[in-house]
Amino acid sequence: MLEGSGRRAARLAASLVAGAALWLTPPPAGLAPEPWRLFAVFAATILAILLDALPILTAALLGLATAVLTRVLAPADAYEGFRQGPILLIVAAFLIARSVLKSGLGARIGHWVVARFGSTTLGLGYSLFLIDALIAPAFPSNTARSGALYPLALSLAANGDSRPDDGTANRMGSYFMLCGITSISVSSGLWLTAMVANPVGAELARARGVDVTFASWLATSIVPSLVALALLPWFVYRLKPPEVTRTPEAPRRAREALAAMGAPSREERWVAAIFGGIVVAWAGSSVLGLDNTAIAFLGLGLLLASGVFSAEDLRGEGEALGTFIWFAALYGLATGLEKTGFTAYASAHLSHALLGLPWPTAYALLILLYVALHYLFVSQTAQLMALAPLFLGVGAELGVPAPLIAFGLLFASNYFSALTPQASGANVLFAASGYLEPRDIYRVGGLSTALLVAILFLVGTPWILFVWGAK
Repeated sequence: MLEGSGRRAARLAASLVAGAALWLTPPPAGLAPEPWRLFAVFAATILAILLDALPILTAALLGLATAVLTRVLAPADAYEGFRQGPILLIVAAFLIARSVLKSGLGARIGHWVVARFGSTTLGLGYSLFLIDALIAPAFPSNTARSGALYPLALSLAANGDSRPDDGTANRMGSYFMLCGITSISVSSGLWLTAMVANPVGAELARARGVDVTFASWLATSIVPSLVALALLPWFVYRLKPPEVTRTPEAPRRAREALAAMGAPSREERWVAAIFGGIVVAWAGSSVLGLDNTAIAFLGLGLLLASGVFSAEDLRGEGEALGTFIWFAALYGLATGLEKTGFTAYASAHLSHALLGLPWPTAYALLILLYVALHYLFVSQTAQLMALAPLFLGVGAELGVPAPLIAFGLLFASNYFSALTPQASGANVLFAASGYLEPRDIYRVGGLSTALLVAILFLVGTPWILFVWGAK
């Protein structure tokens, strides 16, 4: 115990020293001291999380408080995340997912999936990816989609006797949670309507002469996406091997469990109706002009009114509150970097360094730089809107074919969603499930992102050039 505490203290000291060194280093020419010092606080916070020096909630709170008290971040900007609808949506989806389990509907769904795909843990992982890919075009919010996918992953883990509180998290639950995080990064890139920033990026591409429609997006994304869907469940399986790999008796036991459960209970029927309504409303929210967070709160209110989810259950969900706080705190720090001008300064100077390079080299470096900069963001949409116009312009100056740089940036904006726990709101339910340590997400998410970028370069790039006839 003492030895472990000593290692953690050493990691914390390393994080603080790194942050202090950046703080004391004079800012680069043309950058004011405040954004540079805010970057020092942000870097120390992320390093403490990455090294497992502090729990993510503790590190996020200390980082945000330090930024405000040292006056490198205005309080209004620091607390911006605590009033963001998408972050509140995460909390509501977390509680709705709990009701799916409590009612028994989660167990029923889990048994049904196991009965058909459950002879191996890997097969169940592929089933999660497949289900996500099929429902994705109906969900313009990948955060909302995670609210539909997370209960399934949680049910599969519970049905496999894998729980976060009894030492069995790695039995298979950790693998399923990582599948959920990485699956959304692929499904969001497959469909134009699967992530809210995709249509925004399509408009930016259209301004550069690339006519992106639902059909042309799918024609361009289908080949790299299918390759990613084929490789990523296996890749995650290799990076975080589940302790139980083969379950030959599981399908038979699942069918027996379904038979023993009998007809759905009143609670199951209520949850199925309410949850189904939420999913349908989320799917049509962009067409009907509905707010996804309000839909989630309506569903949660109906679950409370039905008695399926009680006030006592709500009081026991401290984990949802902790998740809300750490994500909102990291949101404030990351968006603060953008508001103070640090992100624009860094991207402009790094992009300028590429001028004069052959366009294939410049294209590869622009994509790699764009992905790496997502460590500074907690919103895919915010990064696309802040940086994509600049990167598209630099690509045009360097002679990169317009369809190639446009789709390269659009696909990358989805592929990097698994990079960190806070890289996308869609990650938070899985990250806060109790099955994963932050370092697991950083490691597996980083390597999975690297695989997706490699697929983009090796498969996606020639396919984009083929589809669009670019020379």
